[in-house]
Amino acid sequence: MDANNAKTQDKDTPPGFFAIALSTLAAAVGVQSGRNQARDFSQGKVGHYIAAGIIFTVAFVVGLVLVVQKVLETSGL
Repeated sequence: MDANNAKTQDKDTPPGFFAIALSTLAAAVGVQSGRNQARDFSQGKVGHYIAAGIIFTVAFVVGLVLVVQKVLETSGL
């Protein structure tokens, strides 16, 4: 397999779990690059990104609740 064929295959393959997770995190923070955004829209499946967004949001809210509970616990309130 030559280098040009490998590049073509990379462009045709959908993003994997790690790429979706990084794209979700970058989108949540607001620092998604234009190249990654174009890749996500052209090769990714919308359902994967929706699921990743929901999972990230739930984890973020649960994390905040746990931190607030711990802070209130240690402050004596």
